[in-house]
Amino acid sequence: MTCWAVVPAAGVGRRMGADRPKQYLRLQGRRVIDWTLQALLDHPAVAGVVVALAPDDPYWPTTEHADHPRVEVVAGGRERADSVLNGLHHLAHKAASADRVLVHDAARPCLGRDDLDRLLHEADGPDGGLLAVPVRDTMKQADAQGRAQATLDRSRLWHAYTPQLFPLESLRRALEGALAAGIAVTDEASAMEWAGHRPKLVEGDPGNLKITRPGDLALAEFYLAHGRAPFRG
Repeated sequence: MTCWAVVPAAGVGRRMGADRPKQYLRLQGRRVIDWTLQALLDHPAVAGVVVALAPDDPYWPTTEHADHPRVEVVAGGRERADSVLNGLHHLAHKAASADRVLVHDAARPCLGRDDLDRLLHEADGPDGGLLAVPVRDTMKQADAQGRAQATLDRSRLWHAYTPQLFPLESLRRALEGALAAGIAVTDEASAMEWAGHRPKLVEGDPGNLKITRPGDLALAEFYLAHGRAPFRG
């Protein structure tokens, strides 16, 4: 399988409350995004990575992968879906329409080799798939006042993670169509679902967390310090 990766990294991460976007925070002596990109680049199936950056991003040149021969940069968009689309348009000039594309959050630095192997193996179909984790806690639905209104059946609920893996052209068409129709595209799988696909949910490691709030950074440090570092070599 020829596989490419797109990493949307144009967000500012306001919930983190830091002096810079969360993907550029320090984590075990490196930038968060460097852990993320290493996990992708070190996998033999990944031919290259496209990173979507905010205009005039001052932090990217300080990263380990700014001059990597298999990493290319495109302009990010207003929303995540716009950034991913820009990455897909860039790839369309060098990749085949049937090539697979992994879309991975810049702020998920703890992606393990086993999870990536499993996703590539189990989601290599026209509907693609995504790493996900089954919901284990009791799920409540709230009313407008923030009071518990109902208890949901958690047996069919999953937390959606990344990477998410889809054929390049199918994903491009799904994203363009969903955005044109005014659909809220919260991840790539939601666009594919809107287009009639049924992505495979591939169970992944809960340690593949997304850094969103200050406590997440400490948790990611713990995981990386205890053997959850991305595969190398």
